[in-house]
Amino acid sequence: MLPVPELFTLVVGRGEGKKKLTAFDSALLDAGVGNMNLLRVSSVLPPSCGFRHALKMPFGSLLPIAYGSITSDVPGETISASIGVGIPEDPASFGMIFEFSGFCAGSEAAIKVEEMVREAFEMRSLDLKEVKVKAIDHVVKECGTVFAGCPLFFSYQSGKV
Repeated sequence: MLPVPELFTLVVGRGEGKKKLTAFDSALLDAGVGNMNLLRVSSVLPPSCGFRHALKMPFGSLLPIAYGSITSDVPGETISASIGVGIPEDPASFGMIFEFSGFCAGSEAAIKVEEMVREAFEMRSLDLKEVKVKAIDHVVKECGTVFAGCPLFFSYQSGKV
């Protein structure tokens, strides 16, 4: 069994490229996770997981991350991505992570992801202490991507043991 992450942060990025994959890579770099090996996870924030404003890890690290992204090659199109984390009232309980991406402003994406977090807590009958949301939008120039993620990591990876 893999260890349970102890820390999380929220990241967003936007990028342009000549191809869809290089636009995605550019958005990852902008978000600060482009030099990691991303392990996509679903939507559960581990119990007692602490928030950090920044993520510092060695290049090539394996990084569990819940994320949403969208890519478009239609110049002038607005794309957005958002990430939301619901923190439970009881620190021994778990939280929820949701992501959204679409063709709208970042402010609209932020509202949608917060609504999903709140609904998930209601469905589980969990008491919600706080919702953290981060969103980004981008007007496509040639081929653009937006990315929003919630990296989950460990105290030894952040340099704080």
